[in-house]
Amino acid sequence: MATPAQWIAGARPRTLPAAVSPVLVGTGAAAAIDRADLGLALLALVVSLALQVGVNYSNDYSDGIRGTDHERVGPIRLVGQRLATAKNVKLMAFLFFGLAGLAGLALCALSDTLGLIWVGVLCVLAAWFYTGGKNPYGYRGLGEVFVFVFFGLVATLGTLYTQAHRLTAPGLLGAYGVGALATAILVANNLRDRPTDAKVGKRTLAVKLGDARTRALFVFLTATAVAAGAACALWAPWALLCLGALALAIPQVMRVQAGATGRDLIPVLSGTGVTQLLYAVLLTVGLWLGR
Repeated sequence: MATPAQWIAGARPRTLPAAVSPVLVGTGAAAAIDRADLGLALLALVVSLALQVGVNYSNDYSDGIRGTDHERVGPIRLVGQRLATAKNVKLMAFLFFGLAGLAGLALCALSDTLGLIWVGVLCVLAAWFYTGGKNPYGYRGLGEVFVFVFFGLVATLGTLYTQAHRLTAPGLLGAYGVGALATAILVANNLRDRPTDAKVGKRTLAVKLGDARTRALFVFLTATAVAAGAACALWAPWALLCLGALALAIPQVMRVQAGATGRDLIPVLSGTGVTQLLYAVLLTVGLWLGR
């Protein structure tokens, strides 16, 4: 039976900045037009965090029962390493999906955006079928699309819309930046796992692109994220604060470009997660100051 510490590790807390960042930027974009609501932002944060943990447990369950986790490098796998039963990990995934659903219903009701309920349903379905079901799209090289759309565009713009009831140019640019960095985290993860994924037939984007083009994609996503944040300065000059994230982003890009593999890519994962969070904080402060 898994210990509490192993359950926490199985939730992959290092991925949580990817859930916090879009809520920060969406709230900052709302603040830029004097429409920020911290109560609604808190509910959006609960939704985002619960979905992130839910998808992490879901991936652990689905990869574990398929046997694709046995030779992985990185965080523990509850099912793959037989630390917890598949049934219990699946239950944890659905408990967090349920929490996300309840918080999402409250968010939509309090913000008078009930039409977004269907977006929430789509988020949960996309989270489950990422590696779940008979034909998971994460095994067909579409995982990066899921992360960019749902942990970038949907999470950021959904946060903005529930507070401001409209979208803005800085919100759209910020959503791209957050989504690009979240996708870069997954690209680094799949680059690390590329040899073992190819061996078990998991056709991630990294497997399809190959080593060199996957590394180039990581650099592209990081660079364009920073550029999108800087472009927000056209509406809020203080948004240039986000360039401070380059101090953390450049070492990760250099490590990837230097050819790091396997365990040497683990610091890139955590480093890019911290980069994304710093980027989001600085951009949010910049948008808030520019209101």
